[in-house]
Amino acid sequence: MKIFISSARKGLEEERDALDGLIRALGHTPVRFEDFSAQSTPSREACLRALASADVCFFLLGPFYGHVFPETGQSATHDEWVAAQAAGMPRAVYRKQGVTFEPAQHAFTQSVEAYATGVFRDSFHTTAELMTKVVQKVQELASAESPLAFAKLAQPPTLHWDSDDTASQNVRNHESLLELHVLPLDFVGYSARELEQLGASLMDRIRATRLVGSDVALSSTRSDGYVAVGIPAGRPPAWGTPQPGELVEVRLYKTGQLSMRATLPRDGLGPILDPDALPQQVAGLLRSAGALGIVQADRIVVAAGVSTEALMSIDTFNPRQSRQSAHPMGFGRARRPLRTEPDESVTLAALGAGAAEVAPHLAQALISQAGR
Repeated sequence: MKIFISSARKGLEEERDALDGLIRALGHTPVRFEDFSAQSTPSREACLRALASADVCFFLLGPFYGHVFPETGQSATHDEWVAAQAAGMPRAVYRKQGVTFEPAQHAFTQSVEAYATGVFRDSFHTTAELMTKVVQKVQELASAESPLAFAKLAQPPTLHWDSDDTASQNVRNHESLLELHVLPLDFVGYSARELEQLGASLMDRIRATRLVGSDVALSSTRSDGYVAVGIPAGRPPAWGTPQPGELVEVRLYKTGQLSMRATLPRDGLGPILDPDALPQQVAGLLRSAGALGIVQADRIVVAAGVSTEALMSIDTFNPRQSRQSAHPMGFGRARRPLRTEPDESVTLAALGAGAAEVAPHLAQALISQAGR
């Protein structure tokens, strides 16, 4: 495994140096900013690229927050936490005891604890104690079987499809929308109080995972059955300019269903159902759903759909150039939504490490329906 070690160096110098040798001795590859940067303050971009190449990330929380990058207003460790969470990367967190945390680090630690549900966390007093615990964790990760597992459903699940909701259709009825639904299995649903509390935190959860920019104005909607946050879709600088798909809504139902809605890629000739790009977009929505930290059931059901419009076509999206011709699939035939029909449940890993495996199945089912 490639194991990324994330922390400020100040206050954790001994621990970082010790882990480098320990991980190598265990037969794995440590990834640290010390190894690819001679600067006292590592490049943010280099750190995030290295993180993306790793299999697992170990976070050490010591007394100091670290250098704040002007691009994000956060430290490298904070940026790496957000990136690892959004990617669904396995994370292990170790907090140093017996030291005083500076205010910024204390606030960051609180955010880790608030959004790290299900993430392994531990503490240590000495470097020797940390090394013992890391050995155990590395061995556990190395011997673990794939966390992604499927099981046949006894009966079809009851899902809320946004394309059936008249209010949803009226919001963006000129777009072809991709919708992804995650339903916890054997979940009794939320009480009105629980739904209200989760709804109140939904905007903060979305912003904390960097699903949208800090300058984007979000809107909130509530009803007896769900809470939702709307995200305004960006507009191209000129008409007809190719535009990638964008997240436009996150909705949480009282039943426990979490739904993500996004536009499809489009250019001047209409929305595009791209067989190559669609699996990546679905995988991104799966990871985003997991990054919110709301769904915690051991097993879930996932489903995807596309609300069609007359100009939608199966084609290749080019972000640099609009198409010169297209073959819309909607003319001369009834407009009907495309939907997957789930007959299996899957482990929660589908919203993280298993997203890249689950997404192609969902995307292929939609493409097949569209081509009929």
